[in-house]
Amino acid sequence: MLCGVGKRSGEMLDYVSIPTRSPQDTLPEVIAFFRAHPVKRLGVASFGPLDLDPKHATYGCLTNTPKIAWRGVNWYRLLTEGLKIPVTVETDVNAAILAEHAWGSAISVHTALYVTVGTGIGGGAMVAGRPLHGLMHPEMGHIGVHRLPEDVFPGLCPAHEDCLEGMASGPALSQRWDMSPACLPTTHRGWAWEADYLAQALATYIYVLSPQRIVLGGGVMQHIPLFPAIRQRVTELLKGYIKRPELDKMDTYIVPASLAPLTGLYGGLRLAISSESSG
Repeated sequence: MLCGVGKRSGEMLDYVSIPTRSPQDTLPEVIAFFRAHPVKRLGVASFGPLDLDPKHATYGCLTNTPKIAWRGVNWYRLLTEGLKIPVTVETDVNAAILAEHAWGSAISVHTALYVTVGTGIGGGAMVAGRPLHGLMHPEMGHIGVHRLPEDVFPGLCPAHEDCLEGMASGPALSQRWDMSPACLPTTHRGWAWEADYLAQALATYIYVLSPQRIVLGGGVMQHIPLFPAIRQRVTELLKGYIKRPELDKMDTYIVPASLAPLTGLYGGLRLAISSESSG
């Protein structure tokens, strides 16, 4: 977990990385950091799923997260009680797109999408400058994708097996090819498959959410050759159906996260700033 202190300008003054262990071992370190670095407000950019309805008694509570030990942990209640300051809770990906909109790759647009591809796959949407919520937050990593004919990997999502996350996350790459993504040669066919699955998802998001920009982050996206492959495949999948000049310039439409590897940390800062302005 990254804990940091910053200014309204977006300047990060100090931060620390705390290993994620059990809640009982981890949360006291988080609270101790902020007690040692007094802040006026706190933004939490968390893994999910989360209850994000402030009207609910369980606002800020982790629900059926794959991190079993963290199920039922209530960020809002524990940090509010521990620090005695206002706390705002949001998904890490929603917070990330707000940060990229304020200081990074989505500054010039009001509707944008952030997708992280790493240990899992998640997406955050910003619509008219605000994160998209509904019944809960969008679970973009769990949409269905068309399996490539030659791909016999069963998928590893515990809920859906071969959804996007089950087929294209970092662990899926590792298990399918028996090596970490960092060790996978650039010319390996696994990267073309990865680009295809991610492009399928992005094409779906474009049709449904109509973002003005898509920002990609996460450990897997550190493999830079993925970007041109994804852009080309998205263009092929859209088949010219959407006529917009932005889609003619894919290198400025599908872009890397500018704030990586601290995108989530800046997301927390942005949440704290936004909560202050909204009262």
